[in-house]
Amino acid sequence: MDNKWAKVIVHASAFFAPVLVPILFFLLSSEEEVKRVSIQALLFQGVMWVLIFVSSLLSFVLVGIPFLIIFAIMTIIVPIIGIVNALNDTNWNYPIVGRWV
Repeated sequence: MDNKWAKVIVHASAFFAPVLVPILFFLLSSEEEVKRVSIQALLFQGVMWVLIFVSSLLSFVLVGIPFLIIFAIMTIIVPIIGIVNALNDTNWNYPIVGRWV
């Protein structure tokens, strides 16, 4: 599979299989770029789930509601930005976890 389309699928998997697809691409791909993107996508989804969970707990005291909204929007917008950058064949790192990998 083409490197560009593999990265697009990994980014788009945030909407249908945010854990399974990045793990499969990491295990099955021989391209280092695809492995890096799949690990970043997996880490980003994990961090966002934790942040949304903590924000939802804090929303009972009304402090977490703005954070909950921001993190929910980020969970939708960031993979779309990744898809666009993958289609343009530009290197792009996920925010928050991009420097971890």
